Amino acid sequence: MARPIELLAPAKDLACGREAILHGADAVYIGAPKFGARAAAGNSLDDIRALCDFAHIYNVSIYVALNTILRDDELKEAERMIHQLYDAGVDALIVQDLGLTRLDLPPIALHASTQMDNCTPEKVAFLAQAGFEQVVLARELTLQEIRRIADATPKDVSLEAFVHGALCVSYSGRCYLSSALTGRSANRGACAQCCRLPYTMVDTDGRTIAQDKHLLSLRDMNRSDDLEAMIAAGVSSLKIEGRLKDVAYVKNVTAYYRQRLDEILARDPSLRRASDGRSTYTFEPRPEKSFNRGFTDYFLHGRRPDITSFDTPKSIGEPLGRASANRGGGLIVDGTKPLHNGDGLVFFNPRGELEGFRVNRAEGRRIVAARMPAVKPGTLLYRNVDSAFEAVLAKPSAERRIAIDIVWSDTSDGFVLTLTDATGCGVTVTRTFAAEPAVKPQGENIRTQLSRLGTTPFEAARVTVDMHENLFVPSSLLGEMRREAVDRLLSERLARRTRRRRRAESPTAVYPSSTVDYTANISNAKAEAFYRSHGVRTVERAYEEQPRAGVPLMFTRHCLRYSMGWCPVHQQGRSPFREPYYLLHEGTRLRLEFDCVRCEMRVINEPTQP
Repeated sequence: MARPIELLAPAKDLACGREAILHGADAVYIGAPKFGARAAAGNSLDDIRALCDFAHIYNVSIYVALNTILRDDELKEAERMIHQLYDAGVDALIVQDLGLTRLDLPPIALHASTQMDNCTPEKVAFLAQAGFEQVVLARELTLQEIRRIADATPKDVSLEAFVHGALCVSYSGRCYLSSALTGRSANRGACAQCCRLPYTMVDTDGRTIAQDKHLLSLRDMNRSDDLEAMIAAGVSSLKIEGRLKDVAYVKNVTAYYRQRLDEILARDPSLRRASDGRSTYTFEPRPEKSFNRGFTDYFLHGRRPDITSFDTPKSIGEPLGRASANRGGGLIVDGTKPLHNGDGLVFFNPRGELEGFRVNRAEGRRIVAARMPAVKPGTLLYRNVDSAFEAVLAKPSAERRIAIDIVWSDTSDGFVLTLTDATGCGVTVTRTFAAEPAVKPQGENIRTQLSRLGTTPFEAARVTVDMHENLFVPSSLLGEMRREAVDRLLSERLARRTRRRRRAESPTAVYPSSTVDYTANISNAKAEAFYRSHGVRTVERAYEEQPRAGVPLMFTRHCLRYSMGWCPVHQQGRSPFREPYYLLHEGTRLRLEFDCVRCEMRVINEPTQP
């Protein structure tokens, strides 16, 4: 049997979710009313129910993110909400807090959030035994590491991995910087994004290494050239980041990955799409036209120098061309891409700062702005708002249709209409009708009327007219039978859809370690009970429950030693500065530790020295 491959798209709300589906998603993840890792992206139960109803027409799955850690006094509310989500038709929950597994839950499928720090074969194999049907892998993993995890994972458990979008500099779930500096916990869905701030890097003698740079800020992920390799390594769900992104981003990026993935599926019969229907678009998807800080494949092929975005945490968009002249209130741009009134352009000034302006008027290669900054000839310009592209995406930009075969035939006392989709789901509608021989041939009109599927989710792949003689068939009868058949086919498709159920938890499963520290993020008694029931003897409470000094607040594969060219392993570089190094920002002092055995950097909060 062919292996299903899932394109998983984000939705901040119902409108984004519907567009993700229309633009080709096989599954959509959306925030729960509460307790999601994006607190600003919660959704009502009514909207989630409406999204499930729409998604299931196309056999698209809806996953709800309930992936924060919870306090004891929040568990009852979470339990009640999970039952409501199950009743609304949700296919699976994405969770971080293992205390949820000890609640009285419906048989809803569970996915292990990337917030669980799913990095090793032992951890993922344990989660499979603990009842999870899908595991979201850490973004930092290489293809080789993914392959090792897949080899140790049961075949009925799917591996999910990010392919596009913003990157957290710390391993997800192991970042406490926001909590320590602002009281806003990333594990509680309220990250203040301290990693995107400018820092000054100094050595132990106070000498400046880098001044006011965004040293913890990364580029955005783009693995569109690596989808086939990721699938071969064992990934079955390809995930786009972006539950806070706007609908234009969701449309554009989802459509782009749908097209790339369809190319792979078309040439590999061992793979199949995880949902039904074909999307068509009014635009050419271009990921560089949506929010991005520049692209990287991150660590998929090992450590690389192109992962950082030190100069700005803002969107730079697509390279446009170089300024060749700045005169008469206008700017000449060398390049081939068309320019439009209303475009947003940015560039890095001589101080390395990002500046931007809006194009008031575009005249070929000459642009005019109301407030034109000084741009030196030769400066590379970027476009982070393409007004013409955005205008197309602001309108309906995709349709999704399920192909069906339509057969019309006659009987001794009437007519029969049969609709069948590619999955083999079919319905038959019959009518008793006293037909008379027709004066004109009826075949063309029958095909035309039965193909008029309008706003339904179906399109006619083939219409067969199989009548023993040329009988008169009124258009009104054709329309009436077509509408009834479509309604019944929709109902039959939904009735045949098998609902996922939670995997059984093995009581004999043993957690890979007998000790868990604060990075296990245990913030309630039921989570602690889960770990103890699986062999853990020593348990620390979450950082949010018991803040402590001198512990790492970030664990990152991003390494500033490497960025500066001083990595003793990969570069054999030698630093002119004395360690330890520190990051400084408005009274914050962060010490950097380097673990070359694990190839990691750790960030530790220290009081500012007087």
